[in-house]
Amino acid sequence: MNRESLQKLFNGTTKSALIHEAILIVENSAGDFSENFGYGERDINKPMLIASITKMFTTACVLKLCEDERLLLEDKLTQYFSDEQLKGLHVLNGHEYSFDLTISDLIFQTSGLPDDFEDGNVNPFLQNDFSMSFTDALTSVKKQKPRFAPNTRGKAFYANINFDLLGEIIMKVVDKSLGDIYEDFIISPLELTHTYLVDENGFVPHCYYGNQKLERPKVIASSGASGGCVSTPKDLLNFSKGFWMGKLFNKAIFKRLAVYKGVQANKGPIQYGGGYMQIPLGGVLTLFMGKGELIGHSGLTGSFMFYYPEKDLHFVGDLTQFKNPALPIRLVLKLAMMAK
Repeated sequence: MNRESLQKLFNGTTKSALIHEAILIVENSAGDFSENFGYGERDINKPMLIASITKMFTTACVLKLCEDERLLLEDKLTQYFSDEQLKGLHVLNGHEYSFDLTISDLIFQTSGLPDDFEDGNVNPFLQNDFSMSFTDALTSVKKQKPRFAPNTRGKAFYANINFDLLGEIIMKVVDKSLGDIYEDFIISPLELTHTYLVDENGFVPHCYYGNQKLERPKVIASSGASGGCVSTPKDLLNFSKGFWMGKLFNKAIFKRLAVYKGVQANKGPIQYGGGYMQIPLGGVLTLFMGKGELIGHSGLTGSFMFYYPEKDLHFVGDLTQFKNPALPIRLVLKLAMMAK
């Protein structure tokens, strides 16, 4: 990949009327090939909302705890939550599945639990800033209808509550706050100097919905394990390398995690494995000309962090726009197809 072709692709992306700010890093694992591009005063050291990429931080913690035999993917949620908390969480066609749910159901997004926000109900977020506790989140989910019975063959549904539950489990096992656990398990080992889980006093960068500039510190602080981290593109690149290169846990676990299922239609080509997204490159979107896969995560605010194993390339950045979540996916697909 040469800088001129990358610059042309990046410029084409930022010509969209939806893009007010953007940043892109393309780098291999060794770091001897590295290019970055900024738009709208964005650079690789400026804080960004990583949104749902936070789920991979949570995944890293779960996998480390599994490696240390402090929990198992087969563990039922009944080991970590009271009957009162779980009752009514997953009731479908008169059958209560709440007490059958496992950690595996959560991390693979196969619990069948619903998600109003991921279904497109973003109006509350657009209208005001608000806090939501974990108890509030459980109450909200209990009012919605599940999508399918847990671990139904061939089905997955992307829902934030799955990772909110994982965050609570991690805190119960380690007996620390989630921010401290991220610090101990990820931030400190990888020397991520500008990455943190947002709390009520933390700085939260803005994002855009169309032309509407949004600052939602309460919402982000409430997002926790499913979407509450702030980082920089440079830090996020180092996290991507650490995650995929086995610096945080034994990467042999990837063989078990690489079981992918398509999620809801509005996620396009995205499939979900054990705690991360996968985009196959040999399908219709690439006219069957692509090779391999992209693995990583995107965030609703326009953030993205994908690894292309076929060419050993990391694509990290932010388009700072969540009116069209497909924009970063289109960009990384084009980047993969450019790689020679």
